[in-house]
Amino acid sequence: MARKGTRSAQGGGTIRKKTVTRSGTEYTYWEARITVGRDPGTGKQIQRSFSGKTQKEVREKLQAAAVEISRGTYQTPNKITVSAWMEEWLTTFCANKVKPLTLQSYAAIIKNHIVPALGAVELQAVRGAQIQRLYNSMTRAGLSGKTVKNVSAVLHKAFSVALKQGIIAANPCDAAELPKAEHKEICPLADSEIPRFLAAIDGSPMRNAYALCLFAGLREGECLGLSWKQVDFERGRITVSQQLQREKAKGGRYYIAPSTKSGKPRTVELPPIALEYLRAERVKQIENRLKAGPIWSNPDDLVFTDESGTHYATHTFYKRFKAIAASIGRPDARPHDLRHTAATVAIASGADVKSVQELLGHATASFTLNVYAHTSEKMMKDTAARVQNYYDSMASGG
Repeated sequence: MARKGTRSAQGGGTIRKKTVTRSGTEYTYWEARITVGRDPGTGKQIQRSFSGKTQKEVREKLQAAAVEISRGTYQTPNKITVSAWMEEWLTTFCANKVKPLTLQSYAAIIKNHIVPALGAVELQAVRGAQIQRLYNSMTRAGLSGKTVKNVSAVLHKAFSVALKQGIIAANPCDAAELPKAEHKEICPLADSEIPRFLAAIDGSPMRNAYALCLFAGLREGECLGLSWKQVDFERGRITVSQQLQREKAKGGRYYIAPSTKSGKPRTVELPPIALEYLRAERVKQIENRLKAGPIWSNPDDLVFTDESGTHYATHTFYKRFKAIAASIGRPDARPHDLRHTAATVAIASGADVKSVQELLGHATASFTLNVYAHTSEKMMKDTAARVQNYYDSMASGG
């Protein structure tokens, strides 16, 4: 049995004093109700109730809700956790929108970093300080600034969708700050190492692929995913619009991604020496196809394949490169450093930043400047010499 008493509450809504009998004992408490909106389907009012031991306590809860409703920041309580929302975000909002490799990357970031730190927290309860502590702990653990930035990007995307869906009132990521990024110094091949590298790759089945990465500034996947239809010998250029990728799961299959990292095809004008290596690869592939006969299979018409027409495995490409790099005294070098070498050579040769940006397929020229801000000693000396020549010509009246 329950007895009720209704009073008007300051700030809107109603407050009732309730008395209930449980196991023969009376309990009294206060309850408030307020309309927080209308059901978009039925048009009926949606009400929220608050309870407490005193009228004052309930009134304060009611007035706080009324202020949020007036501001448009009120959120209907939702018990969904960060872990559950991340799964929902991946399957509902990402699965059919992002590339498979990107989806796998998001899933790995969520599993390895976000869920262990925030998974059990209710989504609506997450605050900027909690996210800041996550960033700080990752930095203290020695994780790179890029890794922290990737985690931040996934969190911000997922919370932004939750905001659009009306689950949260604000994105807590906006109240956290990323640690200062420390850019790793790039390690291109030095001028004296380039001819040694070209000599060292002679005899390697992947010689022509390594050479093209060096002369055209291609990413590893772009090189291994290049098809003959993208090669224009007559104009001396290639079009980069796809790349070879592998699923990150154990035993993941290889596939051709439909576009480059930036999502836009780019045209690369090749120096004649790069075309020589491509012509050599075409001759070699024709010979391999004739030898292989019926077992030849190259459905994607790839430029770089083995004796049977199969694409190269990325781990094999990497392993053989490391052996070659070690043989010339550069055991630290990676295949990606060939791309850095192409960029620094282009800049040293007098290419403007916009041209280098287009060569590499960077989204912006500012990114290119940021990556290649530290130029080689030779380039800095050349700049100093040009400045000196300029002032010398002024002094001589030339």
